[in-house]
Amino acid sequence: MSIPVVPEDVLPEAVLADDALTAPRRGRRQRFSQLSRRDKGVLGVMVGIPALVHILLVWLPAIFTGILSFAKWDNVRPIDTIKFVGFQNYWTIFTIFDSQLFPALFNNFVLIVWLFICSAIGVLLAYLLDKGIKGTRLYQSVYYFPVVLSLAVVGFMWKSVMFSRDTGLLNKLWPGGPIDFVGDQKKIITFHIPFLDSPLGLSRNFAALLIAMAWRHIGYIMVLYLAGLKSVDPSLREAAAIDGCTDWQSFRRVVFPALRPINVVVAVITVIEALRAYDIVAALGVQRGTEVMGTLVTTALTGEGGGRVGIGSAYGMVLFLLCIGFIIWYVINNFREQDT
Repeated sequence: MSIPVVPEDVLPEAVLADDALTAPRRGRRQRFSQLSRRDKGVLGVMVGIPALVHILLVWLPAIFTGILSFAKWDNVRPIDTIKFVGFQNYWTIFTIFDSQLFPALFNNFVLIVWLFICSAIGVLLAYLLDKGIKGTRLYQSVYYFPVVLSLAVVGFMWKSVMFSRDTGLLNKLWPGGPIDFVGDQKKIITFHIPFLDSPLGLSRNFAALLIAMAWRHIGYIMVLYLAGLKSVDPSLREAAAIDGCTDWQSFRRVVFPALRPINVVVAVITVIEALRAYDIVAALGVQRGTEVMGTLVTTALTGEGGGRVGIGSAYGMVLFLLCIGFIIWYVINNFREQDT
């Protein structure tokens, strides 16, 4: 007895939608099943070894950090001397050490806002360079040069060349007396929080640090968007021009939304770079007023009053929880684009 075949045009919409969602997965499984045993072995090695290294160097330390955040240990005595204290470390950093935690969180938040402003400037530069102005290659090289340098090198360069009180370029150009860009911890603006004894604010030396970070970040974002603009389908701009859009309207309403994958990457990179900022702060000497979450972790472990592994791990877990949300958002968007 033959089974009648139902034409596709009369199938329920739910069935068709389910087939559309599962088709990419079936295609991947079929392609994998067609591989030879040798190819599967090579693929397993190529995937397995990086995954193992990633687990050993990233996830295991993260797990151990989470465990040690509930313990008390000086990192000197044997492991069997570790004493678990529950949430005492978290209670300590949010109450006793709140004068360190909240100013550092405030500086990280300022960094997030500032780097998003710098990202907007990078988008503007990419838009202008994409217009094919004269000397585009020279401008690209000049703007991209700081990106090849690490944040630590950028910090040392600005500390000695730009911010130096005696020989710094900024002090040479400044008409008034010499300014201590690195050591001046006076607040530019302050905010009084009811549950905090001391106000939060932006110090002058941290504002100087923001300038150094902008010098590097703008060029990085510019290159990302410039590469994305080169890959945009020209027919989109042609259609916008036919509809009477100006160049700026075409970019804002057609081209920029088409760069959504790059927008997601830039948003995640910007937030995580702001949260994990440490290198450039350390290069400037971790002056008072420039503390961020990364400096609190290292100070608790190795700096003044070091050996507090539990406290440092608790700081690290707070930083991890702040970062993981944006990482999950990026991964979800990435897999959603692959499925579609």
